[in-house]
Amino acid sequence: MKNIETMDDIEIMARTIYGEARGEYGRVDGGLAALIAVGNVIMNRAQQQTWFGDTVRDVCLKPYQFSCWNESDPNRERLVAVTDETPIFAQCFDVARAVIARSYPDLTKGSDHYYSHDLVFPPKWSLSAAERARIGKHRFFKLAGRK
Repeated sequence: MKNIETMDDIEIMARTIYGEARGEYGRVDGGLAALIAVGNVIMNRAQQQTWFGDTVRDVCLKPYQFSCWNESDPNRERLVAVTDETPIFAQCFDVARAVIARSYPDLTKGSDHYYSHDLVFPPKWSLSAAERARIGKHRFFKLAGRK
């Protein structure tokens, strides 16, 4: 199992994308766009330089922000153990590199939050926010400095 402390921003983002959106990759309404969108949210949060954190690493590992990193989440062990020999993880790594390099547009229109529309009850924070995009099973919102 990989040591989180030795991972750089690209690898942390790739693992976050893998943990949050790998199931979206094969979907017609998600696909590559779903992976990019999770990366966009990470970058939007890092760019804000707020309590989310100042770096990709800080943003991704902030407690309770990306559930795949929560100690109690069954996904966590899987995302720490996965290697680039797993095709979908290799794709997540490529997406992370490209998102950090700003090679993709922001598909989320500046969003800094999202949730899966599979949830029975949407998060309270989403009730007063306008949805900016829907990609695959995720709904995207901008809460910081709403405009």
